[in-house]
Order: sequence, then C-alpha cells, then structure tokens
Amino acid sequence: MRFAILAMLLQALAAPDPAQMEKVPDLGYTDTAHGLQLPAGMTMGAPSSVATTSTGHIIVLNRGPFPLLEFDSRGAFIRSIANAQVARPHGMRVDAEDNIWMTDLLGQTVTKISPSGEVLLTLGVKGQTGDWDEAKNVRLFNEPTDVAIGPRGDIFVVQGHYQPNPHPRVIRFDKTGKFITSWGDKGTGQGQFIDAHSIVIDQKGLVYIADRLNRRIQIFDVDGKYIKEWKYLGLPCGLYLDRTGTMYLVTGWSGQLLKLDSNGKPVAATGEPGKGLGKFGEAHYLTVGPGGEIYVADTSNSFLHKFVKN
Repeated sequence: MRFAILAMLLQALAAPDPAQMEKVPDLGYTDTAHGLQLPAGMTMGAPSSVATTSTGHIIVLNRGPFPLLEFDSRGAFIRSIANAQVARPHGMRVDAEDNIWMTDLLGQTVTKISPSGEVLLTLGVKGQTGDWDEAKNVRLFNEPTDVAIGPRGDIFVVQGHYQPNPHPRVIRFDKTGKFITSWGDKGTGQGQFIDAHSIVIDQKGLVYIADRLNRRIQIFDVDGKYIKEWKYLGLPCGLYLDRTGTMYLVTGWSGQLLKLDSNGKPVAATGEPGKGLGKFGEAHYLTVGPGGEIYVADTSNSFLHKFVKN
C-alpha cells in the first residue's frame, strides 16, 4: 500500500495530462489580478487557503512570515492576525459568526480564532503526532488537512495527507471540542481514504470528503454512514459550498475550477494547468465572495487567483 500511494503521488506530480480535465462548458468567468494591497515590506507566501467573511472581507492563509492576512472587500489591507502561529498552513474556513478555523498540517492542531483575533479553541497538541483515542486519553492529530462546522455547530476535522504513515480519517467533535466519533481508514474501499483533503457539510447534514488520490468525493451522514461517492478524472483538492448550496471543486494539478450539479456532475469549468492568470500549478482551496467573485489559493504557483463573472 505504501509504495502504491507513493506511485500515485508521483504520477499526480508529473506533467499535467489533458485526459484528467473534465470536458464541460466554460464557467463564464474571467481571470483577473486579485488586487490585494500589502503594506511596504510585507510579503505573502504561497496561499494554502482563502475565505470570505459575512462583511466581504478576504482572509488568506499562506505559507509566509505573516500566515493569516485580512483585507477588506476592495482589497485594502486590514491586518495580520498575530495569533496565527502555524508550522505548515493548510486548510481554513470562516464560520457563520466570522470565527476563523485553520488547520496546521505539521503543527498537528486545529485552531479557532475570533473575529477580534483571540484564540478561542485549540484541538490537538502543537508538534505532537498521534491517533485520537479517547479511551486511551490520546488527543492528537496526524496531519489535519481541513475543518468544517456542521449545522448544529459540531466540528469535523479530516486528517491524513499523502505521507506513508498517517491514518486518514474524519474526527467529529461537539461545538466545545468534546470528541463524539470518528471514521475512516487507509484504502480504496467505501469509507476508506488515501488522502482525505477537504470537507464541507450541507444544510441537510451530508458530509462531503474530497478523497484526493482516490479521485473521488465520498458522501456520509454525520455519524459516518457511507452513502455514495462521485468520481472525477482529476484530483479533488478543495471543496466549497456557496450560500445557495451550489458546490465548487478545484482539482489539483489537472488545473480546473469546476461547478458541480446536485449529483456531483461537473457542469462548467474554468482554468488550465500552467502559470499566470487563470492557470493553476496546484489549485488547493477556494471561496466565493459576496459578489460572486471566486478566489483560488494555488500553493504550487504561490499565487492567489481571482475570477469574476463575464
């Protein structure tokens, strides 16, 4: 299994294969400069995730010296959130109360930060790796990749990147951080993952997991019961549900931003592999702003993409 996973990863990192791109109509968006304005002397590293608040502010999680940056809806710099101490920034979400949730892949933590920048909750222990086991009093993550908040405030964390050792799984907590349940294992079967990379939850309580190297999205109920899966040509990296319930997906090195229908079928797309505006190295995570603009964090190209409606 270990060598099979490494072989799949090397294949994914090879030159982009047009056969991995979905053949669907154009999304009807134009790529443009993101327009975010950094103060003199401040830099932004490779964006790993991006989110927008209820007021339209743009939050960028990046792999630079200032990992959590906030801008207003016009791109003017607001602040660097000082409490964001991150070893390897990965996933990030903003909840309905504008709290920021971020995952630290190598720091092994999930952190909740208030709109004012105060750390409200930390799950896991910084720098310590393990498998969460309440019975043994072990409360550790193994490479947490993404986090989602359910309709009742429950916290869902996916863990297990493509390294040979992690145990890919979903771990569910209540809104205070108390463990409820977990599910998943390494593999290709139902309820198994190779790379549990992204998670979103709809208003019905269905849990969608981007199982990247298995080239699929798996769908569960909140207790972990497997329901179905959707298969893709590329590598499902980042998932996003907009306020209408429409789902978007970015597919890693195959370089596409996809709009999905209610059955998971791609119905429109934009982007292609490459460098420059509208071209992806690794389309990692995305968000949709209040005006319908779409931001995509591209870790490989160290670039934040912005798409606006034609």
